[in-house]
Amino acid sequence: MVTILFTTQIILTVILTVLVLLQKSSSIGLGAYSGSNESVFGAKGPAGFLVKATFTVGLLFVINTIALGYLYNKSHNQSVVDTIKTQSGTVPTVPSAPTVPAAPSAPAAPQAPAQK
Repeated sequence: MVTILFTTQIILTVILTVLVLLQKSSSIGLGAYSGSNESVFGAKGPAGFLVKATFTVGLLFVINTIALGYLYNKSHNQSVVDTIKTQSGTVPTVPSAPTVPAAPSAPAAPQAPAQK
């Protein structure tokens, strides 16, 4: 199901991009390549049709995005960390640092000679 929605998402993206680029703007956009559309869409041209088509495809795009996000999250609810297996089931401990031998102590002071 996720694959079908993802493919639909790509198709809707391409259609929506083309519809937005075909709309008349101050620089005409790609509408210049559409030729004479007055005979197909009526006296006003494609303006009304393109606005309605863009709105419809945009709405389908949003609905498809929400459905795709919901289903993808539902089917991929597991993390990669959940698949890692430990040997003993416990967290391994960090080895302790090697012990350093104690420094030699200073020699004892010589005793004073006994007085006679």
